[in-house]
Amino acid sequence: MSTATDSPKNIHQGRNVKRFREMLGLKQEALALALGDDWSQKRVSLLEGKELIEEDILAQVAAILKVPVEAIKNFDEEKAIYNIQNNYEGSSSNYSGLYQCTFNPLDKLIELVEENKKLYEQLLASEREKVEILKGKSNS
Repeated sequence: MSTATDSPKNIHQGRNVKRFREMLGLKQEALALALGDDWSQKRVSLLEGKELIEEDILAQVAAILKVPVEAIKNFDEEKAIYNIQNNYEGSSSNYSGLYQCTFNPLDKLIELVEENKKLYEQLLASEREKVEILKGKSNS
C-alpha cells in the first residue's frame, strides 16, 4: 500500500486519474469496465476521491489510460498552469530566442502567388491549345 512518502506533497492521485480520464474522453463506467468485474462506476468515483492510490491499482489504471504511473503520481495542476502561463501566454522574454524568421513571410507568400499564377497561365495556354486542336478536327 502507498504511503505519504511515495507521492510529492499536495499531489492528489485520484484527482489526477480523473483529469487524465477526462482528457481521454473516458467515462467512469468505461474505466470500471476496463478494470474488471469487481469494479463499478461508484468504485471508480471513490478511487478518484482518494489522495493516495495503491500501487497495483494505480498501475492498472495507468495502463488503461496509457500514461506512465509517474504521470499520475506527479502531475501538479498548479505547476502545469504556472508553466503554461509563463511560457506560452505572451511572455515575450520566453519567446525572444525561440523563433527568428530569416525571411519575410509576406515575400514568401508573394513568391508562391507568382508561381501559382505562372502555373495557371501555363495550364490555361495548354487548354486553349486543346480547344484549337478540337476545333480544327471538327471543321475538317
